[in-house]
Amino acid sequence: MSEPKYERIVLKLSGEALAGEDGFGIKPPTIHEICQEIKQVYDMGVEIAIVVGGGNIWRGQIGSEMGMERSQADYMGMLATVMNGLALQDSLENIGVPTRMQTSIEMRQIAEPYIRRRAIRHLEKKRVVIFAGGTGNPYFSTDTTSALRAAEIQADVIMMAKNNVDGIYSADPKVDQEAVKYDELTYLDIINKSLKVMDTTASSLSMDNDIPLVVFNLNEKGNIKRAVSGERIGTTVIK
Repeated sequence: MSEPKYERIVLKLSGEALAGEDGFGIKPPTIHEICQEIKQVYDMGVEIAIVVGGGNIWRGQIGSEMGMERSQADYMGMLATVMNGLALQDSLENIGVPTRMQTSIEMRQIAEPYIRRRAIRHLEKKRVVIFAGGTGNPYFSTDTTSALRAAEIQADVIMMAKNNVDGIYSADPKVDQEAVKYDELTYLDIINKSLKVMDTTASSLSMDNDIPLVVFNLNEKGNIKRAVSGERIGTTVIK
């Protein structure tokens, strides 16, 4: 078994990744496959925290564009991440991976409230911790949540698993055939080039706290394990 390069990671999963080819809703077979990949890393002894998005159910920006008040639309998006978190939790526990879910908006019947020290303790006890509800504040993305939680729990890296994209490109490779893939970048490159990998707030927060980012294709089997093992896949972003 290969030795992990990182001891504690934040794995960022988009909501769309849980929808499979449908692009909308929650697809249990797809979630099961993702959880099997996560279990491979868990079995290596890596401490895993997961931040999950909600774009497969609702996007606050779309609601805002439809005329909905932005804060209201964002809160709906936060609730969507909780639904995804519960689906992930159930699937992980069904394959023998102990979990705890913490939400930034208190809902005690469903999950623990987010408490930094408790989250770290769960990780130390080898439980996968799922962070749902975003930051608990409107106007902040789940990318920013990933950077914030990674800083708070002192994670070694943020692993950003993308749907059918194998790294960071100079433009959208699905649209621009001239798009160039980057193997390594700095956070300033992302900000200055306006690369659409994570929002500026998340990039700045990660840069300020010197947390590396690895962006890779989730749809290729074994990629989470490869990334954690330090193989050169996708794009690595450093300070």
